Parts: sequence; structure tokens; C-alpha cells
Amino acid sequence: MSEQARKTAEALEYLTGFGNEHSSEAVPGALPIGRNSPQRAPLGLYAEQLSGSAFTEPRTHNRRSWLYRIHPSAAHPPFTRIDNGALRSAPFTESVADPNRLRWNPLPDPAPGTDFLSGLWTLGGNGDAAQRAGMAIHLYAANADMTDRVFSDSDGELLIVPERGGLLLRTELGLLAARPGDMALIPRGVRFRVELLDADARGYICENYGQPFELPNLGPIGANGLAAARDFQAPVAAYEDTERPTEVINKFCGNLWSATYDHSPLDVVAWHGSHVPYVYDMRRFNVLGSISYDHPDPSIFTVLTSPSDTPGLAGVDFVVFAPRWLVGEDTFRPPYFHRNVMSEYMGLVEGAYDAKAEGFVPGGGSLHNMMSAHGPDHETFERASAAELKPQKIDDGLAFMFETRWPITATAQAAGADHLQRGYDDVWQGLQRHFRA
Repeated sequence: MSEQARKTAEALEYLTGFGNEHSSEAVPGALPIGRNSPQRAPLGLYAEQLSGSAFTEPRTHNRRSWLYRIHPSAAHPPFTRIDNGALRSAPFTESVADPNRLRWNPLPDPAPGTDFLSGLWTLGGNGDAAQRAGMAIHLYAANADMTDRVFSDSDGELLIVPERGGLLLRTELGLLAARPGDMALIPRGVRFRVELLDADARGYICENYGQPFELPNLGPIGANGLAAARDFQAPVAAYEDTERPTEVINKFCGNLWSATYDHSPLDVVAWHGSHVPYVYDMRRFNVLGSISYDHPDPSIFTVLTSPSDTPGLAGVDFVVFAPRWLVGEDTFRPPYFHRNVMSEYMGLVEGAYDAKAEGFVPGGGSLHNMMSAHGPDHETFERASAAELKPQKIDDGLAFMFETRWPITATAQAAGADHLQRGYDDVWQGLQRHFRA
């Protein structure tokens, strides 16, 4: 943990709005006006376009940013393969997809000196990183800053959900602070370094190989509700002008590659565009729910969605179960028993989840694959079935879900992990027969 990192995080300012055409300059006059690539860029900088989508994708889906940097990205030595550690990518072929319900305790604490990148551990996923389809679920546990190295992911964007300890994300486009209760997103190909705001850090990552996350359509909800676009915060330009050797690690088609630059690649002095990192406070989510009867489908809690080629069928959704009131009459208020064509991985940031009385703890996670029956455990069912139905505030926990169109195959390390709860099925064994003809 760096005290300087904490002070830096506390002083950060942001640009607001989701999907905006932002612009920012760390030095006045660094950003060209009226054109993207003048014959000579201002202040002796190099102009570079970073494209997160194909040039010809529709304007509403097109993601690109123009960067004005001290050194051109093209000036670097060759990359060489390095060990992947505990990081895995799709296709996941070392195991078979499992229809059983699975649940894990938190990752064990890492060895001293483990930074964010070294602490990545893959639980599973689906699709194919090289085909830009599907997703992967990673966990991270770290107790050291990334020093003199940066990371970028060519395979997908990284949605980071801190559970313990804050992160200072130094990206090419500027700085973000992400603490428990926040989510941060690093777009495909954007380089970044992670410093810790506390003694250690732990959390979850969704690596989205497919279409970039976007806000879901609201339909009959109307113009407002769920996640507000103005609550998403993008960085202002900030740059490093160092000639110190820096290791640049690139995840490409599932493998890690390394090259040592003679400077920091976080040297963007000005930028404008829509392919930008951002952070979002999940407690700002405007929860909508029933004020008459029945628990709504969990899709009503969707923060972000990665669309597929089928309308309404997401490659992956990011869903948050934020504090809310329950007021339904003659209603079983926890989430109902359920089998779903989608696959669900759920994590817990803090507190407790209202459908599980025990065993589901912050830092842990559960996987309910396609058509796997799940729902409230025995204790929760009995309590909720007999509860007095007065207005109830759910504010003692913050949970989230990565929901995806395809089954999630657990990695061999996840399927055989010591922190896998091998008695998870037992939470439903106490459910009794109540039928009377």
C-alpha cells in the first residue's frame, strides 16, 4: 500500500456520463482542435487512434479514442511468451461443463509480494477469446503494487468488482479509484497499472470477449431508472514522462506476452473519444421492483449488458442486488426457486444475500449453470414463508451476478480447489414435503 496512492485517489476528479464523446488534456494546448491528426500534433506529441470496434460498426456502437502521447505505441521491441500463472482463457477444454451447483469460499491469501496481475486466478468461462465471443470469470488477490510494469488485455474488456481493499488504476487515459462497492471497467487494449489503497485487495473480474458493455434499454420503464448514465465516471488526462524500463504485458489469444519498453507507455498527455475506462458506484443503482406482488425477474437489476446477435439475449449481463425495499403483498419475497436457460455466477461484496442464510460469504461465489435448479436454502425458505409481510429494507448486503448465454465451464484449478464447498447441495436437503391433497 502506498500512502501517496491513497492521497492521489482522494484528490481525483472525473468526467461524467456513459458512452460520451469525452475529451481531456493534462497540458493546455495538447489536444488538437478541428482535426484528429494534424501534420504536426501539438507540443511534439504523436497522434494515435485506439479502436475498440470495427471502423464501420454503427455510430451507436462505435468505440474509439484519439490519444496524443509522448512516444508512439509502435516503437517497442518484440513481445515474447511468458508463463500464464493461474490465468486461463476460453475455449475452456481442460474440464467438462458441469450441471451441478457449485460454490466457493474466498480465494486464499496470496504469498507476500503478489501484485494484481500475479494474483489473477481463473474460475471458468465460455466461448472463444480468439473469436471475440463469450466471457471468463477471474478472481484476484494482491498485497503489493504493480511496479515498473503495466498490463493490457487484447482479448476483452475487464469489469473489475473490488470486494476487499481499494485499487488505484493508472490507465493510459488517466486515473480511477475503485473501492468495495464500486465497479471499474478497463476497455479492450487499454494499458493500466494497479496500485493498492489498502494493505491487501481482493475481488472479482468479468473478462468480456464479446460486444462492449452498454446500458440496457429501458423499454416500458421509461426514460429513467436502473443505472443512470451520469453516474459513470471517466478519468481526466494524466501522464507519466519517465525513461525508466517498464515491462508491458499483453494478454493475446489467451496467453501472456511481455516486452520491456525504455519508457512508461502511460504517457498520453491528451485524448478524446468514447473508448474509455470508467468507474461506477453500485450503491447509486436505482432499484425498481414490485409494489404489489411477486418478486420481479432478476433482469430488472441489470447494470450493463453485452448484446449478442439475438435481441434480448446477452453475451453477458452484469447485475447488482443493491439496497432496496420489499413491500410485496402475499409474496414470497426472496428470489424464487428457478431454472434458467442462462448461466449465473454470483459474488458477494459485503454483508449477506437474502436467499442464502449461510455459506455464501464476501469474496466467495456460486455457479448455477444452465437449467441447474437453485433458489433459497432451507432456512431462508422457512423464515420467509412465515414472515410478517410488513415493509422490509434490504440494506445489509451488496451482491452481484455475471449472467451469460452459454454454460460456464470451470477450470481444473477451480473444480479441484481446496476452497470449493463440496457440501453445497446440502443447503436444500432440509426442504420438506408440505403437499396435502
